[in-house]
Amino acid sequence: MIVDMHTHLPRHRKAVKVDKPTYYMVRPGHPVSEDLCWDDHYQAMKCVDKAIVCGNAPDVADYVKMHPDRFIGFFTVDPREEDAVTKVRRGVEELGLKGIGEMGPTYDGYHPFSEKACAVYSEAQSLGIPILFHFGTQPTRWGPLEYAHPRLAEKIALAFPQLKIVIAHMGHPWMSDTIVLIRKQPNVYSDVSALFYRPWQFYNALVECKEYDQMHKLLFGSDFSVTTPQESMDQIRKVNDLAEGTKLPRIPEEDIEGIINRNALELLGIE
Repeated sequence: MIVDMHTHLPRHRKAVKVDKPTYYMVRPGHPVSEDLCWDDHYQAMKCVDKAIVCGNAPDVADYVKMHPDRFIGFFTVDPREEDAVTKVRRGVEELGLKGIGEMGPTYDGYHPFSEKACAVYSEAQSLGIPILFHFGTQPTRWGPLEYAHPRLAEKIALAFPQLKIVIAHMGHPWMSDTIVLIRKQPNVYSDVSALFYRPWQFYNALVECKEYDQMHKLLFGSDFSVTTPQESMDQIRKVNDLAEGTKLPRIPEEDIEGIINRNALELLGIE
């Protein structure tokens, strides 16, 4: 079972004709089009068995209904909104969505253990749904790093011990902290999305995760549209290229395949 744990739904429902395409730069040297549509997502996901799709709740619900055998809907929540908790319950009970994601304290500018954020976590735990978090750096100037560190997720895990949590991108660049976090907290996992294009950082993170015996807590993800699941799988399988011809440790092939083929839905309690 190959599950892409981390994808984003494009904003356009149908293909759009544009005179001048617009792009955003997240991945160095690889501008990503802002003009992708839902079919671009569908086509990219043909190489996986299931994919979690993150985005605006009504849009994600509509998209998942079109392909209920392939996609699982997660929806974005901003805890600063007065009706955030109501939106969480509505997303699950009325729209049939299965999780919250991607919550981004550093993107939206709130402390991850604020009172309003904790109200959202409490509701998610009550409903039995997981949360995908963006902990880790991001390139915009005004995103506060004090809200970005994955170490902050420990308070959440301790206060809400039944809540399933996934740390996106291994909390880069603080991957060591994410590894010790997932070792300590049984309901905290990490995805490996959007990491392969920093190959030295990614290789070292996997070596360290192997040394801590936590490879079983890593989940496959692409972060589409930054990259695709096929490119992600191909590049993850090349992680040992850096060790070729050296005495550097190699990541066992079975561990690499274990990440790619891990059933994230089962681990996160998603039916």
